[in-house]
Amino acid sequence: MVISILKSKIHRAKLTQTELHYVGSITIAEDLMEAANLIENEKVQVLNVNNGERLETYVILGERNSGIICLNGPAARLAVVGDIVIVISYCQMEFEAAKKHKPTIIYPDENNKLIR
Repeated sequence: MVISILKSKIHRAKLTQTELHYVGSITIAEDLMEAANLIENEKVQVLNVNNGERLETYVILGERNSGIICLNGPAARLAVVGDIVIVISYCQMEFEAAKKHKPTIIYPDENNKLIR
């Protein structure tokens, strides 16, 4: 049996930008992507802590160490700059392997910088 399980999570990042007139996606700073084990074009779920909105999109590479978390396209209507978001990705695993799996979870600070 194959199940979906948490792979990666950026917990409580601050939305720094929205770009309505864009094809669509979420731009994430490269250092945050690497730390969270996310890759460009990976499907993610974005949870808005401030208003309860949930959406699915894909990741676009943002400038390293910029702290950028930007909702693009129609998703830009679901949040405002300063909102706190959680970015989650999942993977498919065999049930027994999933029991041993440890997801990658990062907790950026209030400026979306990695806490070391």
